[in-house]
Amino acid sequence: MGASDNIAPFEGPEKLLEIWFAPYASAVPPVLDHPDAVHDVAGRVGLRAVKRHVWEDMLAIVKCKVLSVVEGAQIDAYLLSESSFFVFPHKLILKTCGTTLNLLGLPRILAIAANVCGMHKVWRCFYSRKSFMFPERQSGPHRDWGAEVEYLDDIFKDSGGGAAYTVGKVNGDHWLLYMTTPHAPDADMDMEEEDDGPEDYTIELLMSDLAPEARTPFFTGDLAGAEDVSVEQAHAQELSKQLGITNIFPASATTLDAYSFVPCGYSANALVTLPPDDTSLPHQPHHVEEGYYTIHVTPEEGWSYASFECNVQLSTTHAHNAPPKRKGKARMPDLQTLVQRVVQVFQPGRLSLTLFVSAPDSPPPSPASTSPSTPYASESELSMSSSISSLSSVEPDGEEPKETPRVAPTTVAPGLVHTASTLALDADELYPEGQVERAQRAFLQALAARGYRRTDKINYEFGGYDLAFASFERKKTRPPAQNGA
Repeated sequence: MGASDNIAPFEGPEKLLEIWFAPYASAVPPVLDHPDAVHDVAGRVGLRAVKRHVWEDMLAIVKCKVLSVVEGAQIDAYLLSESSFFVFPHKLILKTCGTTLNLLGLPRILAIAANVCGMHKVWRCFYSRKSFMFPERQSGPHRDWGAEVEYLDDIFKDSGGGAAYTVGKVNGDHWLLYMTTPHAPDADMDMEEEDDGPEDYTIELLMSDLAPEARTPFFTGDLAGAEDVSVEQAHAQELSKQLGITNIFPASATTLDAYSFVPCGYSANALVTLPPDDTSLPHQPHHVEEGYYTIHVTPEEGWSYASFECNVQLSTTHAHNAPPKRKGKARMPDLQTLVQRVVQVFQPGRLSLTLFVSAPDSPPPSPASTSPSTPYASESELSMSSSISSLSSVEPDGEEPKETPRVAPTTVAPGLVHTASTLALDADELYPEGQVERAQRAFLQALAARGYRRTDKINYEFGGYDLAFASFERKKTRPPAQNGA
């Protein structure tokens, strides 16, 4: 994303809030007779029935504004001055960067859902982010992780609060997650149509230290006529083609909405139509015909950052093992190919990858040996800590990566940090290779061949969800040996 000038550093890593009011789109109640809701429009049910100006008022609290909107068959994708906002019939995803006040929009969201849509209960809430580069620049509840958790616990205190997790090295790049447990939806929601459990899938690539040649195209200078939004949009569309962003998914299945900021920065939302007969894709949730991806870029040297997020369920079988492509049909990428395409565009020096996927049939938590949970520390205390709340799997150059076993979190009261530790038993004896471990393999195969070494690998089980987390860094080029040395 672009800052208004290059004097102060810009916080690229986003705050990601996801609120579910029902487990399925088909479970939402009928549209209320409310002046802020649209009526008798195909697909405009649940939260998608809320008029645009209502969401814009909420976003003003967060300190961002709408640049453009793409209305899909099942999703509305709002491109914001600071990242993105996605509206489904039954859930919302609000992703904001910089010093936006993401969580301050939550009370207004809950009021809109109740008053306009008749959705009075939150089924689940998720809030996550990467560790900030400049935590001292944040305000409100975002000053540190403990304050964010306290704010969320206060909102959800009547339903028992949530649980918070730190995944990764607390004195390095790490990923923070807050999640509530499922609660009974409103009585007037139709819960009988779906019987397989809700399916949820999110892949994120969080990239730092972008190569100079990857950063340069995102500096726009002074675009002629930049007061007209269409100029920035046209520039971004052309840039997306030049850099290969339009080739991440098949162009024929993608509606891309992109924006170039002045003097620098880039954002894009894309809606991806899922072909029902594409055998290269795994089983998709019931009635899901559309997914999204979103990209945000802060190119300034010293705090360069790019993020990619996607909810299209991808195969972990690489292309050379996949079913043959049907004539005239562009194949969706597998996970390994997707990672390679994204990294090729941004060429990060460091990156973290997460796959967060629902697992209603996952095995129960194993009798892991877990480290004691500790009270929340401030962001500055975390950065100074020498302890590591992760399973590190660091491969020196030229060595084979060490496999790290799956980890189950400890069960503790809300308000405590959950940390991961090593299983005493061999993971392969406990679990067959599942989606998370296949994803880890895809991450490694995608990046090892491109000169990256893995520095962290964590598989984690939550209530109904599995997480694959991995960190990589570009291998340093060794200087040539000196003669006579």
